[in-house]
Amino acid sequence: MCGIVAAVTRYNIINILLEGIKKLEYRGYDSSGLAVVDHKNNIIRIRCVGKVNELIKEVNKKKISGHIGMAHTRWATHGKISKENTHPHISSNIIVVHNGVINNNSILRVFLKKQGYIFYSDTDTEVIAHLLHWEQNKKKDSLQQTIRKSIKKLHGNYSMVVIDKNNPFQLIAARSGSPLVIGLGEEGNFIASDQIALLHITKRFVYLEEGDVAIVKKKEINIFNRKNFKIERKVTISNLQYKSAKKGKYSHYMEKEIYEQPISIRNTLKHYLKENNSIYFPELESKEKNIFYHAEHIQIVACGTSYNAALVSKYWFESLANIPCDVEIASEFSSRKLAVRKKSFLITLSQSGETADTLSALRYAKKLGYLGNLTICNMEGSSLVKESDFHILTQAGIEIGVASTKSFTTQLTVLLMLVAKIADFKKKYFISKKIIHSLSTLPSQIEKILKKNELIKTIANKLSNKKNILFLGRGEYYPIAIEGALKIKEIAYIHAEAYPAGELKHGPLALIDENMTVIIIAPKNLLLEKIQNNIKEICLRGGLIYVFSDQDFDCEDNVHIIKLPKVQELIAPIFYIIPLQLLAYYIALSKGKNIDQPRHLAKSVTVE
Repeated sequence: MCGIVAAVTRYNIINILLEGIKKLEYRGYDSSGLAVVDHKNNIIRIRCVGKVNELIKEVNKKKISGHIGMAHTRWATHGKISKENTHPHISSNIIVVHNGVINNNSILRVFLKKQGYIFYSDTDTEVIAHLLHWEQNKKKDSLQQTIRKSIKKLHGNYSMVVIDKNNPFQLIAARSGSPLVIGLGEEGNFIASDQIALLHITKRFVYLEEGDVAIVKKKEINIFNRKNFKIERKVTISNLQYKSAKKGKYSHYMEKEIYEQPISIRNTLKHYLKENNSIYFPELESKEKNIFYHAEHIQIVACGTSYNAALVSKYWFESLANIPCDVEIASEFSSRKLAVRKKSFLITLSQSGETADTLSALRYAKKLGYLGNLTICNMEGSSLVKESDFHILTQAGIEIGVASTKSFTTQLTVLLMLVAKIADFKKKYFISKKIIHSLSTLPSQIEKILKKNELIKTIANKLSNKKNILFLGRGEYYPIAIEGALKIKEIAYIHAEAYPAGELKHGPLALIDENMTVIIIAPKNLLLEKIQNNIKEICLRGGLIYVFSDQDFDCEDNVHIIKLPKVQELIAPIFYIIPLQLLAYYIALSKGKNIDQPRHLAKSVTVE
């Protein structure tokens, strides 16, 4: 969601701050701001509603400079979208940027008003700034001591970076539930909410852990854990390529990431397949046999697109590995009293590894007696990776577009490989071999469907003026229908809903008339005859039907068949999402929507 970049160096940091938050635009935001302490020890702050380019224009007009400062992209949670609510926030000598939510900010606001503080915004961040100033002036403590005392009064998940203009040689960062990373440079050091913001200036990072407070100066960093003990955190050398965060020949990141899926899947397979074509998960190899040999049930929790991937995998775990599997939305999982099944194993899914609801679910689950927990994630060093017993990293590479594409297909690739691994433990080697063979054909099959982009574009142009679209699928294609509908909602702003095709007579059929568009996923399998009956039911009531299938049908004028190549049944669910991703992309393109930064949405949802 919100983005933080801060720097303390021996040279002017303005370009570092601006380039950094420019790279964080993908996270979702509505306003941006910047503050530096200049050579005269004055705080200079510039804030703008709208895109970062507006902030850049204002900064360039004023030609400001400084060796220490911070910048922020805001996604409104407390207070409307306005310049007054935009970060950074200031209380006398204290400057603050903040991600997350302070749940008890209303109580603190009342208290601070009684102490004489005047509020110019509706944000919980200004509450932090005034609280820090009040605590600092009670006993003239150091800023580090002040932050320690203030943290005890703040309830919620958050991260913050603070500057005291009376000591303009250090940044202080605090993490409590929301990610922060320190970038190490030769002539200065940096802080960001995402390493992507700093890849153009460093590859060396230190990830703050829960409860950490860090003092960051030009030549040194000192980190203190939640018990206030000085501690060394591991320096990680990032292998992410800055160039991969550029669009290249593509018009949008989402388009680029759709077309990167064959290579992302190949990279994932290559990373976990040994020369003898057996699956090897190095992150959990020492424990996996013991855990999965004894597991009698799998519980998966996730949000959004990751949840839809989990729904697909439920069919695989049960039909291929013969292990019961339940899938639940993370926010629902952690908000109720659970009855944990006997010998159940927990899996969490997340692209970013920072999804607040999924993190809460993991922390809750640790108290409930699961055999263990595994996260499948795209980001090394993320909170879910750090807090899980063990993890598997998808090899999708940087994903910038808010609407996930390659994260979804690489998650499914890893999940299917995990099913194969469990089948091996159960001595069902023929299943494992069949999965590995099928997955090896997947990238080339996706490349074939990507060549049908002009056909998909033609259909998209016909659907761009629709107000409602109904998606139908059966079996493991029902979650693919859900994901297809989600993509339409996310970036084209069309109301789209998915149903199991077998539920058509139980309500949705009432919606069908000549104004309703229905998209149906219908590959040849044991359920094809039933879904053909659904097509007839819709056809007779005048619905406009588009069928994605590897079969030809005899059909009426209002039924359009999009003929797709035939693929092996095991991998077909992954294959069939590709044309639906393209469809959503081209509909949004024809409507002129902001595809990479859809309204009201953020790439990584770090608040509950």
